[in-house]
Amino acid sequence: MNEIILYFSTIPSSHRALIIGGGIAFFWLLESARPMFDFSYRKWHHAGINIFFTFTTIIVNFFLAFILLMSAEWTDKNNFGILQWLPKMPMWLYSILGLLLLDLVGAYLVHIVEHKTKFLWRFHLIHHTDTWIDTSTANRHHPGESVIRFIFTTLGVLIVGTPMWLVFMYQSLSVVFSQFNHANISLPKKIDTALSWLIVSPDMHKVHHHYVMPYTDSNYGNIFSVWDRLFGTFKVLSKEQIVYGVDTHMDPGQHNKLGSLLKIPFKNKPAIPRVDDQKKI
Repeated sequence: MNEIILYFSTIPSSHRALIIGGGIAFFWLLESARPMFDFSYRKWHHAGINIFFTFTTIIVNFFLAFILLMSAEWTDKNNFGILQWLPKMPMWLYSILGLLLLDLVGAYLVHIVEHKTKFLWRFHLIHHTDTWIDTSTANRHHPGESVIRFIFTTLGVLIVGTPMWLVFMYQSLSVVFSQFNHANISLPKKIDTALSWLIVSPDMHKVHHHYVMPYTDSNYGNIFSVWDRLFGTFKVLSKEQIVYGVDTHMDPGQHNKLGSLLKIPFKNKPAIPRVDDQKKI
């Protein structure tokens, strides 16, 4: 455990970049071997758009990283945050608890707030417009959303009181899990269902990308599935019924052109997915 702490305390930027690039490459190859859906699309064009948003996310996080560092140092010096107030515990338990709480604030909470707040939905909508969900979709976030998510991650650090090494561990795991549960891969149903009791599995997250509510407003988790189950936002839908995208932006001219995607948040009316009364559960 000490070696893991030391590694994430001093993790080089090149290693963090390798986690992002290596994850995309690994799951992209896996998609070719065992795809969930056989898409008819220009995969490199699609990936190019999503990789552009990946780079903008990296840039936003790079320039704002000092805020995370200062926040983590402040919680440590002032003995502030949930982890700081708890009695001493084994380091493995401390790490799991920290990851769970960071995932709650930095992933689940921000995600549900983005869906329930019209202004924030304008930015998050870009992620949902993708009609060909694959591993490159994981970081398809408008630069504005990247800032929003960074704010919630910082809030998580302050509330939880996490050291910086645990923040780096959380961010690394978050990237890999997001690439995993967005990947266009088909796991055996029993395995996927078993995984979904602990972590967000591919089948579980794909339900969130169904084009109409109430499924669009479900399965918000990124790493751990416990929060969706605990707060009643967990839903199941067979993959045969899933249609990707948002019903307000099904035209490729809207969701498959970079310029159009960048402009979506600044249009007059935010697009809200309709409720499918026939499939509501």
